[in-house]
Amino acid sequence: MIKEIDSRLRMWAEELHSDFTKGGLGGGNMVAMMMESNGQLIRGRRAFRAPLEGSLDIELIVNKHLDQPLATVVREHYCNHDTNMRLKYAHCGCGRDTYYQRLHEAHLHIYYMLMGKAA
Repeated sequence: MIKEIDSRLRMWAEELHSDFTKGGLGGGNMVAMMMESNGQLIRGRRAFRAPLEGSLDIELIVNKHLDQPLATVVREHYCNHDTNMRLKYAHCGCGRDTYYQRLHEAHLHIYYMLMGKAA
């Protein structure tokens, strides 16, 4: 695994795919939050926070540029924290070694896609 990509993927999962950004609180959208609270803006709730540009880049890469097996492993590894590793392997349709090989390939692909964007 590439540490820099690992930390970016963790941030991506937290910003765009965590339980905190789904469901209640309007997903962080201020208008939706006001609709939920009958037009009152309650400041103690999570304020609107736009995802960082890097997270949006990662979202695009995972959804559009990774092969399906690699994207599945990335989503399972970073977005699904409650599942046993054996269930993750089964959901990805592979064993432990293949799972980590795919995760590493995904890291490399994301790294090169991000480097190409920066160049």
